[in-house]
Amino acid sequence: MPPLSPLDITGIVTVLDVLGVCVFAISGALVAARKEMDPIGFIALGTATGIGGGTLRDLVLGAQPVFWVSDSLYLIAPVVVSLAMFWLARLFHSRYAGLVWADALGMALFSVTGASKALTLGAPPSVAIAMGIMTAAFGGIIRDVLAGESPLVLHKEIYVTAAFAGAGTLVVLHGLGVGQEVRALAAFALAFTVRALAIARGWSLPHYRRPDRPLDGPPRRRD
Repeated sequence: MPPLSPLDITGIVTVLDVLGVCVFAISGALVAARKEMDPIGFIALGTATGIGGGTLRDLVLGAQPVFWVSDSLYLIAPVVVSLAMFWLARLFHSRYAGLVWADALGMALFSVTGASKALTLGAPPSVAIAMGIMTAAFGGIIRDVLAGESPLVLHKEIYVTAAFAGAGTLVVLHGLGVGQEVRALAAFALAFTVRALAIARGWSLPHYRRPDRPLDGPPRRRD
């Protein structure tokens, strides 16, 4: 599978990348609204959510400089969006529902752009899929940790599975020689559909249940 040329990351993938940063910034700002933070809190939480996953991806891949350093639009956009949400968050009928759907949209977008950038840098398919998942998931992890909440991806939600579906689809279609726009849109559509169905229908992965007698050590000896 040949790596993409540097020019292949432009176009629709760039649009999806900027959109993903903004949507994740909205999800971070909605958490700030639930926590009743001030405007600085909105900016900090929204921006960290928007650029967190991509920053970690670039550091792991050795991409220098990090994407928001080379293009300040990626830093300015989440700051503006987060600050705007300080006044707009009250328009959401349910801030939690808005958070969940914004997070789903951002996850689907970043699963595509994360894998695309990895392929651009010549990463093998398995690494490209991992980078798609990392980009999609870690912004939300940073958001939840900063807000003092249990990260959504560690629940029994179908989340990483949806990101895997999106990133995996993009990598497979790239290997089959499908055009950039088609593979990006198809991968995004699949990731978002999987997550949307899980939200709407309450789907979840099986989770561990502790036994009636916890196995926390050897049984006591009876004298």
